[in-house]
Amino acid sequence: MPSNEEIDVSGAGVSRREMLAGATALAMTGLMPKALAATAEPAAAGRGILAYAGCYTPNGGGIYQFRIDLATGALTQANLFADVVNPSWITSGLDGRTLYATNEIDNFNGTTSGSVSAFRIDRATGSLSALNVVSSQGGAPVYLNPHPSGKFLFVANYNGGSIAVLPIHADGTLGNATDVKTDTGNVGPTTPAGAPPGSFANSGHDAPHAHYIHSDPSGRFVLHVDLGQDRIYSWRFDSSTGQLTPAAVPFTAAPPGSGPRHLAFHPSGRVVYALTEESSVLLTYAYNGSTGALTLLDTVSALPAQFVGTSYGSEVAVSADGRFLYAANRLHDSIATFALDASGLPSLVGHTQTMGDYPRSFSIDPTGKFFYTTNQRSDAIAIFKIDHATGKPVFTDQYVPIGSPARLAFLV
Repeated sequence: MPSNEEIDVSGAGVSRREMLAGATALAMTGLMPKALAATAEPAAAGRGILAYAGCYTPNGGGIYQFRIDLATGALTQANLFADVVNPSWITSGLDGRTLYATNEIDNFNGTTSGSVSAFRIDRATGSLSALNVVSSQGGAPVYLNPHPSGKFLFVANYNGGSIAVLPIHADGTLGNATDVKTDTGNVGPTTPAGAPPGSFANSGHDAPHAHYIHSDPSGRFVLHVDLGQDRIYSWRFDSSTGQLTPAAVPFTAAPPGSGPRHLAFHPSGRVVYALTEESSVLLTYAYNGSTGALTLLDTVSALPAQFVGTSYGSEVAVSADGRFLYAANRLHDSIATFALDASGLPSLVGHTQTMGDYPRSFSIDPTGKFFYTTNQRSDAIAIFKIDHATGKPVFTDQYVPIGSPARLAFLV
């Protein structure tokens, strides 16, 4: 497929997402996980930043601990915590001493729910010790994020389309959910609006599937995405009780069948971006911080104009300075780089090959220098350096072998 951009990558003949592989046998601010704030002092900066990689087991071994070389971006493995199943999404607590991981399963303690694991981090060595495990209140939890207060952890459950609020105790352990919401209503059509010609991306609309949940910068509202319903929900959050109540506009409809997957806030807090999974489209919304409401401003493909066939959007994030936005495409196996103007509207800069198969997510290190793609099906993390003139990731010829990597998170 000819292209005027740097790459020509396509793929076909594979399913939308990894199923629960082997599961039955087996400092951040409110913006930081998506806008990648880099103002915090990295842990153990003199010895390199600590990083943790979650994966799908048993192909992957569990949660891997690394140190990042701040000169080259290289990852050096320091440890492996193997006593965890399918830690497909991980994040650090705001105290800088805890790590939380989804266990993407649907059989926790004889139920149809998944679970969330809490770990204590040894700040001197970075090693993990288990604190506790609690129910995620739904099957296959795929995303979690702490509230800006540091007192609650939000989790999105893909199976059953539910979200839950888990209290974080003073010692870092998790309590039973203070609130659980289950998405109800119709699902979207199986054929996505705006997909490239020839796309067979028609899965994920058999039922509600919550895929993302995140507080707004103020902590007063929480947004969550349901891929199966093509909806972005908005909730008021009471940080004294851990309860969610629908906002005045309870949800915003995405294009039919598009399957919104993840969101990213602009550092200003006034713009929200949604990347759709089934159509690989980037949606730009104005965000009202007083009401939690979204207003669509712009729609643009995250794929090259000439692309035909199937691609699935996965991760979206904004640089800490608000100049660039990145969106990952699976099967096309690319990172789309967008320049953001003063109002937050995106314009495509170009595409960079992920140097691997099926990038489930990507991460930018806290210094803003290095870019990492977790290539799930080629069993490796690829390391890039960001060109700060163009914003594009440039491959450093470095890989880290890891089975079915899903998420790389940093301790700051």
